[in-house]
Amino acid sequence: MDQHAANWDHCLEHAAASDVGLRRANNQDHLAVVVAGSQEAWQNRGHLFIVADGMGAHAAGELASKLAVDTVALTYSKRLDLPPAEAILAATEDANQQIHGRGQADPEFKGMGTTSTALALLPEGALLAHVGDSRAYRLRGDRYEQLTFDHSLVWEMRAAGQLAGQELPDYIPKNIITRSLGPSAQVEVDLEGPFPIAVGDTFLLCSDGLSGPVKDEEMGVILGSMPPSEAVRALIDLANLRGGPDNVTVIVARVTGPQVARDKGPRSNASSGSASKRPVHPAIWALLGGFSLATVGLAAVNSWPAALICLVGAIAAAATALAQRYGAAEPESRANQGPLGKGPYSAVTCPPNDEFVERFARIVQELCDAAIREDWTVDWPRFNALREQAAAARQAGDLSQAVRSYLLAISFMMGQLKQQRPSGNEGGPLGV
Repeated sequence: MDQHAANWDHCLEHAAASDVGLRRANNQDHLAVVVAGSQEAWQNRGHLFIVADGMGAHAAGELASKLAVDTVALTYSKRLDLPPAEAILAATEDANQQIHGRGQADPEFKGMGTTSTALALLPEGALLAHVGDSRAYRLRGDRYEQLTFDHSLVWEMRAAGQLAGQELPDYIPKNIITRSLGPSAQVEVDLEGPFPIAVGDTFLLCSDGLSGPVKDEEMGVILGSMPPSEAVRALIDLANLRGGPDNVTVIVARVTGPQVARDKGPRSNASSGSASKRPVHPAIWALLGGFSLATVGLAAVNSWPAALICLVGAIAAAATALAQRYGAAEPESRANQGPLGKGPYSAVTCPPNDEFVERFARIVQELCDAAIREDWTVDWPRFNALREQAAAARQAGDLSQAVRSYLLAISFMMGQLKQQRPSGNEGGPLGV
């Protein structure tokens, strides 16, 4: 027996935050974290994480993203009649209907939409339902993989072979998405996974307010060097240091125990080598019982022709029951034809190295110079202590700790800055 079986939630460490950024008046992102409340809930639905990035004038985008995370979370938890892959698909399609209906009912919200990326961490692996360009990543060791495909003009053109290389011509807009929840009554949802899970795997969900300013390899080295709560803060601060052009939403979930890591195979309803049992309709059992009793009763009074007819009925009912119980399964839906999707779609190797340490050390120095130049009020002893810890770790060859300490210094300075600058400030303090 698993020594952790009585402690089902030992296996997860997570953190999440959403920030308005430096150039937006309101936050149109929403997130949801639904950690299973019991062992049974964990077995049936796992832990659920959702990021949505809304689009639309006035409050429309904010409403769309809120409807997305609320509807996906609620419907996924309620549809226990479906396996997880079908349930998360149905939940995302339900969210699309809710948002589209709200947009059609009110001219102020017409055409509103949102991205939606939902991750379920299940006993059989990591399952994703995805629409738009909010992303899901996995860090395993030093390998950082993007598990979702961006539904954007740029990614679609690359997939069609119309763009070569990473450099984009100036005339191609980078912020046009090709798929979202809400604008249309029907939406195509990408399902990905289940991806096998190993202890130590770290998953990240984010809006494009993070993936725009911060490079994949930077995200990976930060996740590998910091616990989730520190990593979330550091990632948001780094995006804001680079101008904070959009709302920034980040969820980080790290697998810390073997219960999550148990891999049941790629299919959400995978069968074993023997025939699987399925439920039999209660009416069939009732007919079998009725015909059997009638056969015995009629035989007892020597009514043989009628008894024979009832015996034939009992045999037919028994055959129907066996066919339902052990016969061929109905064709699988798209949600059960796993493994699903084509992810991962990109991967980088990002061990903590001297280049990353130097990059973050340079940012710390630029922040220090700006603080002195602008005469910010700073707790210098605390800031300098973090810099000294980073330098000592670097000298000792502990590059992961050096990265962590430099990033803590960055987050500390950003916290000091926020205390003395009014909200809604346009632009970032540095272009780093």
